[in-house]
Amino acid sequence: MRIYFSVDMEGVTGLVDADDVQPGGRDYERGRLMMAEDVNAAIRGALAAGATDITVNDAHGRMRNLLPESLHPAARLIRGRTKQMGMLEGLAPEHDAVVCVGYHSRAGAPGVLSHSFMGHEIEDIWLDGRPVGEIGLAHATAAAIGVPVAVLTGDDSACAEMAEWDGSVATVAVKYAHGRFAADLRPAGEARTAIEEAVAAALSAPRTAQSAATEPAEPAEPSVLAVRWQSASVAATLLGIPGVTSTDTRTVQAQGALPGLYRLFGVWMRVAASLTDQPPYC
Repeated sequence: MRIYFSVDMEGVTGLVDADDVQPGGRDYERGRLMMAEDVNAAIRGALAAGATDITVNDAHGRMRNLLPESLHPAARLIRGRTKQMGMLEGLAPEHDAVVCVGYHSRAGAPGVLSHSFMGHEIEDIWLDGRPVGEIGLAHATAAAIGVPVAVLTGDDSACAEMAEWDGSVATVAVKYAHGRFAADLRPAGEARTAIEEAVAAALSAPRTAQSAATEPAEPAEPSVLAVRWQSASVAATLLGIPGVTSTDTRTVQAQGALPGLYRLFGVWMRVAASLTDQPPYC
């Protein structure tokens, strides 16, 4: 059983502030250790379910948060940037399930550290007219690749957002939002036990017992991805990319099939980063 982990940071146990998740922040070094502990709990759950191959993709910020020496030795780590598939780098049809650790809700949601990819630059995202953030876009892209999302951990807002996309995904709330920078925290030991047990149970369920490699995904239907940027200059620059059109001065869109459309979105973010001095993911 091959399991893929996409690991963000804002939804990790105990973390509530930018100083917890951004390099140079007062509590960042503590935050990256908390991140590793959540991931390791999930890895223990995967191993208990029979996983024989585990890939972990550091998907937060500059994607150099997880220290290799702090990660469970059973897992391989994809670290650093730039990655063509960003938060889903390395995900392949041969994987049996995706586990999303430390995820957060989309821009505008009442969740801890809520945003969508580039928090200072992206105002809204829509996939086929439906508001979407990192959770929904990861779920849709994984589905197009042919791999189900089995578990998501984060705050209660992130868990609710995942439930709206796919009620069959097991979720673990490690904290309960009291605003964008405050939360009622589950005790760390309790949260990690819950993560480990949820992952073990979900990966032991019948739907992940069959390899995705034996059930290739159907050819994906074209989708429309639209992004509203804070800056009109970013939107105007992106119009130089073939296939990109505008709906207003700050909103651009493109049509295509996932996962290619997800990869194109990564190009948009790298262009925006070059114009704004912001990292592609935050």
